[in-house]
Amino acid sequence: MHEPHLLIVDDEPAILHMLTTILTKEGFRSIDTAGSAEEALALSKQTAYDLILLDVTLPERSGFDICPLIRETTDASIFFLTARSSDLDKLSGFAVGADDYITKPFNPLEVAARVKAHLRRRSGKNPAQTQQTIYSAGPLYINTQSAEVKLVGKPVDLPAQVYQLLLFFCRHPNQLFSKSQLYENVWGEEFLGEDNTVMVHIRKLREKIEQDPSSPKLIVTVRGLGYKFVPAGSL
Repeated sequence: MHEPHLLIVDDEPAILHMLTTILTKEGFRSIDTAGSAEEALALSKQTAYDLILLDVTLPERSGFDICPLIRETTDASIFFLTARSSDLDKLSGFAVGADDYITKPFNPLEVAARVKAHLRRRSGKNPAQTQQTIYSAGPLYINTQSAEVKLVGKPVDLPAQVYQLLLFFCRHPNQLFSKSQLYENVWGEEFLGEDNTVMVHIRKLREKIEQDPSSPKLIVTVRGLGYKFVPAGSL
């Protein structure tokens, strides 16, 4: 059984200690910590982490700065931990590749719960979802065992959460989903009215798979109701 390997990045030793303690109590056994951006970059190149908790306000280089660099070498999920709580900050976090955005002060037990829920979804423990590993829907091909995505035969590189969103759509072609339904099914958390997360990831997915993201044919918007995946949509 694979044991998740976590990396916590924060320049505050008290936060590193608190999160390490809570996550250890919640059953995680492989946890590394880093107190700077440079240390985080070095560790992420050396180790195949499953999830990285990344502070935004770090000395010298911010979490926003190094997130894309980490993405170049790993497909680990990245959760931002930050006191920056404006909508612009959150959108910026998702735009540079975050899978979740948690604002300080936070409840460490909630962080642990989010980490566990996210890793559970990534591990694909739902038997109904693990039976099928190959999806061929219109111009798209997905191999869930290798996380390989192709569009008209050409490889497509997707951030982890965008990949999960695409996979959900492919499993439910031609079905309409509201933003809240997408959030609760893909992110596995209760939807509390914050719809920016879904919108940002829909936009990022369209940029990857649509010929014209401003006029999408595959991930279509049903005004006032939500979104649906139309495999027969022409490119």
